[in-house]
Amino acid sequence: MNQLRPGFGRLGSWAATAVLGLCLAACGVNTIPTKEETAKARWADVQNTYQRRADLIPNLVRTVQAYAQQERGVLVDVTNARARATQVQVDASTITDPAAFERYAAAQDQLSGVLGRLMMIQERYPDLKSNANFLALQSQLEGTENRIGVARRDYNEAVRDFNTSLRTFPTVIWAKTMYGGAKPMVLFSASEDAQTAPQVSFDIAPPGGTAAPVAPGAPPPAVPTGTPAPAGAPAQ
Repeated sequence: MNQLRPGFGRLGSWAATAVLGLCLAACGVNTIPTKEETAKARWADVQNTYQRRADLIPNLVRTVQAYAQQERGVLVDVTNARARATQVQVDASTITDPAAFERYAAAQDQLSGVLGRLMMIQERYPDLKSNANFLALQSQLEGTENRIGVARRDYNEAVRDFNTSLRTFPTVIWAKTMYGGAKPMVLFSASEDAQTAPQVSFDIAPPGGTAAPVAPGAPPPAVPTGTPAPAGAPAQ
């Protein structure tokens, strides 16, 4: 009987270890790293959708330029905004660095704003509006913008879930002990443009030319005296 005791002792140790592991799992010891990896995966999705948009822009600018060279100001703004957005260096650590995250988000929001101005140009150029290449690029860009919105939403949901696990019981115990280095992640917030109603400007080109570009926020140019009203417009 005495010879069996060492075996039973080892078996008891293994059982105790197994029970301890199950208890730790039940208490959420793996919750924080699991949610952290989910949030990082959603962050990678955001980066991929933004990169897809950046890849579409050069072809879009070239197509618009072929039909609307006088819109040089908008084209330059789009090109510069794309360059700034792609030059911001990001990695997995960006989502726990509020300053770096804000630089990235601001650059992408600025690019979204100037792209909106670029897409409005088509209303002044019927040939551009009906160009097959432009229509294809427009469709791809719209689809990408939708994916960006979905990716940002999914990222925010994953980050809220992770951040909550750092502050609620029982996972807060592990956040203060085993995962003391875990930091809250930064959420995307709505841009200023997204929180204000869009302003639609119906530019009227003078005879024999095109309308001059209107600076953002500036009132539309006045219609010259004697300019006939567009067909179907009510009499003044």
